[in-house]
Formats: sequence, structure tokens, C-alpha cells
Amino acid sequence: MNTLEKNSRLTPELLEPLPSPCWILEEHLLEANLEILKNIKERAGVKILLALKGFAFWHSAPLIGEYLDGCCASGLHEAMLAHEKFGGEVHTYSPAFKEEEIEAIARISRHLVFNSPAQAERFAERALAANPSLSLGLRVNPEYSEAPVELYNPCGLHSRLGTLAKTLEKREDILKNIEGFHFHALCEQDASALEGVLEAFEAKFDRWLPRLKWVNFGGGHHITRADYDRERLVRLLREFRSRHPHLELYLEPGEAVGWETGPLMATVLDIVENGMEIAILDTSAEAHMPDTIIMPYRAEVRGAGAAGEKPYTYRLAGNTCLAGDVMGDYSFERPLKPGDKILFEDQMHYTMVKATTFNGIPLPAIAILRKNGEVEVLRRFGYEEFRDRLG
Repeated sequence: MNTLEKNSRLTPELLEPLPSPCWILEEHLLEANLEILKNIKERAGVKILLALKGFAFWHSAPLIGEYLDGCCASGLHEAMLAHEKFGGEVHTYSPAFKEEEIEAIARISRHLVFNSPAQAERFAERALAANPSLSLGLRVNPEYSEAPVELYNPCGLHSRLGTLAKTLEKREDILKNIEGFHFHALCEQDASALEGVLEAFEAKFDRWLPRLKWVNFGGGHHITRADYDRERLVRLLREFRSRHPHLELYLEPGEAVGWETGPLMATVLDIVENGMEIAILDTSAEAHMPDTIIMPYRAEVRGAGAAGEKPYTYRLAGNTCLAGDVMGDYSFERPLKPGDKILFEDQMHYTMVKATTFNGIPLPAIAILRKNGEVEVLRRFGYEEFRDRLG
């Protein structure tokens, strides 16, 4: 039994009336993650922001606001969502800001982080004119990462993300308006990876830290994972603060907030035979769980095992025309049949924010299991969402 299944309060009776497919957030699981993050904040003396790029489920904003300090956004629309729904601090970073959006972003942000000296030179004065209390930052590249997949390595060869120390040496003039540094070098990693990043960051950028007010350690910290070394994280943060006591520190996890907080429920539509039995579902890996194809990774299915582990093995496949729209091969204790529910575990982060209507397949509904045991369906999607985004 996986961690999410063990802690889940979903029952067949609660699932039966729900529309399918459907994302189901379990509020008590989200609160458990937030309690962990709050503990880190208090013990290490840092601020933690929600990275909307990974978890933008704004219906949970009231709960999140009780624990975290705000949100980090990747552009105008995420900044607007953070400002409108979440409250707290809004920190906005983009690889490149658009001229027509910079004032709107500045007005609703507390921190605005530039990716390059050229962007800082172009927009710093305009941003400060729009919001004199705005704190400007620069994303830097420590040129060190232990990211397990190159696609998700922000410090890889020829990365467009962040300014190199050797570049900053030539453009120190732009630091006149800069009050903080931001770096991001992790991807679903433990505190040991952060330790290496911090060594590289300080080795390359330490000379500029005395003139700053804050440093943002970015995301990718898998803090709420059961085997994450949280004691080591607290030690690293405290030690960094002791070396730089004038700096305010931020972390901005996204996946760690939504980690193991709920499944994507789907329904078996048909069973076809082609050398093995293939169950076609009313969801899609391509449209609704794209990281299972892009990263790739194998999503856990509640009650299922690896192929051949249990008596009945099926390939679970999506309901689009893409030949590779396949979630993987899983085995079950009983034969599958049309109408059976399939629960893909841990699908609250990086799924809702990435899902598409490819092939006209509807987006999954969104539901929440409240702490009081009541299930609320928050949104259903239909033809209009497919039609209206195309014109």
C-alpha cells in the first residue's frame, strides 16, 4: 500500500457519484503538507511561497494562506491569480518580461525578478515607477545541479535561465536597483542536493551578497516527501543565515505543497485484445498526465501492481488517437470491466496546470474532499472549454 492510499479517506461510496474523469483533492492531506512546511519555516527562520507553476488549485487558497507567506508567479497571469485569490506576498519571475505587461506585473508584485542584466536595464526603472515599494531581484545561475533529467535541469549546458557570475562581473552596473538574488537548481530532490548548490552559489556570488536584502532558493525541494531529510534542510538554512544574517531567505516549492494530496479518477470504457488486454479509459496520459510521457515516469495506480505481479495484467491507455497515449502496464487482483474506477495516485501537482483538450477530450472535473468528510464538485468541463480556447 502506497503512502497516499494509506492516508486517503476516499471510499467507493464517495467516488461513485463523482463525474469521470475527476481530480480529487483531499484537504486533510494538503493540510498535513502545509504543517510540515510551517514547521520548516518556524525552525529555520525562512519564508516559504507556493510556486503556482506546480500547484495552482486556487480553491485551496484560504487553507494555504494560513500556513505559507504567499506565491511565486511565472508571469502576468499567475501573478494576477496570486493577487486575486491567494493574497500574501507575490513574487514574479519570468525568463523574459513583455514590455506591455511590466507595469501591471510590478503593481501587484512584492518582488520582481529579472532573468538577465539586459532585462533589468530595460525594465527596472519602469517597474519601480509603477510600484516604488517593489523589490527587484536577479536570477543567477550557480552552474551546479544534480537534476536527474536534463529536460528539468535549469543549470544545464547553455541554459537560458539565470545570469552567470562571469556575466555579472561585466554588468555590475545593473545591481544599483537589485536587492535580491534568486536561483533555482533542483528537481524533486533532497537536502543533500541543495547543499551542493549552496556551495556553488556562495563560491560564485558571495562577493555581492553583502549589498543585498534577500535570497530566494527557488523550488524543487521535495520537503513533504516521507524520506526527505528535513533536519538537514533546517541545518543548511540556519547555517546560511548565520553566515549572512542580514539576508531574508525564501523557498518556493510547488510540487511539495501538492505532493500526494489526491488522485485522478478515471473509468474503464472498454477492454481490447492485441497480444495483451488493453483497458481504454476516459482520461488521457497525453492530455491529462503529460509528465508521464514527457519526464517520463510511471504513475501509481491504487490497488494495482507491476505487470505480472497480480493475476490480471492490463495496459492502461487513454481515449485519444495518439498511439502512444498509454499510462503503462498494471496488474490487478480481479479482471477489469467497463465501469470500473481507476485511481492514478498523486495527480494534483503539474497535472491541472498542464492539462489540455487535445483531440477534444474533456478536461477532468475538479472536486475536493473537505476535512469534514463532504465531497464538493468545484468544476465540470465540457464542449465550451474546447471550443472557446480555439477562437
